[in-house]
Amino acid sequence: MKKNKFEILVFLCGAMSMSLELVAARIFSPYVGSSNLVWTTIIGMILIFMSIGYSIGGKVADKRQDKKVLRVLFYISLFYISILPILELELLEPFASIGLPLPVTGIIMSIFLFGFPSFVFAFVSPFAVKLKQVSSDDNKEKIGEISGRMSSFSTIGSILGTFLTGFFLIPTIGTKGMILLITILIEILIVALEEKNDLKMLLKHIIIIGILVGLFSLGNFLYSVKHPEIIKDVDSEYSRIQVKEIANINGDKVKFMQVGNEGAESVVYEQTGEIGKYLYYYDLPKYYLNNYNSVLMIGGAAYTYPTYFYEKEENKDIKMDVVEIDKVMTEIAVDDFNLDLSNPSLGVIHQDGRSYINYTDKKYDTILVDAFKGVSAPFELTTYEACKKMYNILNESGLVITNVVSARNGKDAKFLEHEFATYKAVFDDVKLFKVRPELDDLEKQNFILIGIKGKLNTNDANENLYKNLLDTEIFGYTSDKEISTDNLAQIGD
Repeated sequence: MKKNKFEILVFLCGAMSMSLELVAARIFSPYVGSSNLVWTTIIGMILIFMSIGYSIGGKVADKRQDKKVLRVLFYISLFYISILPILELELLEPFASIGLPLPVTGIIMSIFLFGFPSFVFAFVSPFAVKLKQVSSDDNKEKIGEISGRMSSFSTIGSILGTFLTGFFLIPTIGTKGMILLITILIEILIVALEEKNDLKMLLKHIIIIGILVGLFSLGNFLYSVKHPEIIKDVDSEYSRIQVKEIANINGDKVKFMQVGNEGAESVVYEQTGEIGKYLYYYDLPKYYLNNYNSVLMIGGAAYTYPTYFYEKEENKDIKMDVVEIDKVMTEIAVDDFNLDLSNPSLGVIHQDGRSYINYTDKKYDTILVDAFKGVSAPFELTTYEACKKMYNILNESGLVITNVVSARNGKDAKFLEHEFATYKAVFDDVKLFKVRPELDDLEKQNFILIGIKGKLNTNDANENLYKNLLDTEIFGYTSDKEISTDNLAQIGD
C-alpha cells in the first residue's frame, strides 16, 4: 500500500475529477438546464483548468518536491467544495437569473465553481510522478515508465469515477451527498500526505471535518430557507428532479414537477384537481375515433394525465401503456401525485420512448407524446423516422397526439414549423390546435399536433363535450420548412 501511495493518489484524483464534472451538471441543471450547450461548457472549462493544472504541476514539481504543496492545495479545495451549496445559492442562482447567453453563463459559473478543484486534481498527476521518481534511487532512470503508470492509474480512476458516480452514487446519495463524499476523500488524502500521524494530528483533522460538515450543512439549510416551495429535491440516473408546491394568485395550492431549469410540468391544482390545460386535448380520441380501446403514452413524468383519465368510470377498461424512462419519476408520481399502480388497465414500462416504439410488436388506437422537459423535447422523438415508427404501430385508424411548445410565428416558431412539416410527410392528415388562443403568436406556448392514420370516424354525439377544444383548431396552417430526421434533427434538444 505504502509502495503504491502515489498511484493511489492519482487514481483517487482522477475519480474525483470526473465525479465533480457530473456533479457540476446536476448543480447547474435547475438554473441553466442540462442541454448539450451546458455539457459542452462544463466539459470544456474543466478541461481548460485541468490542462493548466498539468502544466503548472509539472513546473512546480521540478522546483520543489514537497508534499506540503499538495496538502495546501487540497486544504483549499476541501474548503471550496464544502461551500458549493452556499455558492450555488449565493452565486449561481442570482447570476443565472441575469439572462446572459447560456454559453456565457455556463463558462463563467464553471470557472468560479469548479475551476480551482479541477486545476488541483490535474496538478497532482505530474507532481506525483516527480515525487515517485525522487522517492527511490531505482526509479530515477525510469521517468517514462513512471509517467505511463501514473497516467494509467489516473485514467482508470476517471473511468471508475464516471461509472460509479453516474450509475450508482448520484442516484443513491444525490448531488449533495456526492459533494460531501468528495470532501471526505480529499481529507483522507491530506491525512495520507501528513509526515506524521499522532493524536494531535488526528484531533486536528477531526476538527477540520467538523468545520467542513458544518459549512456543508449551512449551505443546505440556507437553500431550504430560501426555497420553501421545494418539497422534494432528488437525483435519478437521468435528472435532478424537484417537486414544488406554491399558491397561485387565487390562493389555490399548485403542485408540479420541475426537471432541471425547465418550466413546470405535471401541474395539479390541488383544490380543484385540474391538470395542465394542454392535457385535456389527449381526450380527443373519444371524438375522433368511434372505437377507442388502447393508448400508448410516451412520457409519464408525474402521470397526471393517466391519473385523471382513470378517475372517469367510462375509461376503466381502456388499456393504457405509459413509457417512462425514469423509475424515480414513477416513484414520485406514486408518493406525491396519487398514481395508483394497482390499476389493471394501466401498464408502466420503464424504457426509452424511442427504443420502445422501435421494437414493440403491440398496436394502439392512440399514441400520446408528452416527453417534454419543460420547453425542451428529446430530438429522437421528433424526427421523420420516429413518426414512421409511431405510424406503423397504430391500428388501421389511429391518432398520434403530440404536445409542442413553440411560438406560432417569429424566431421561436422553429419547433412548430419543422415538426408540422415532419408530421405532414408521414401522416395521412394533420391537425393543429392552439391551447391558449388568447396568447400572442410570438410567445412560446403549448400547441397540440395530431397526426392521423387512415380515415376519422367521428363520434358526433361527443362533439359538444369537446367543443371548447375543437374550437381552438388552426385551419390552413402550412410550413415549407425541412423535415427533421435522425441524421439532421431540426428540432428538439
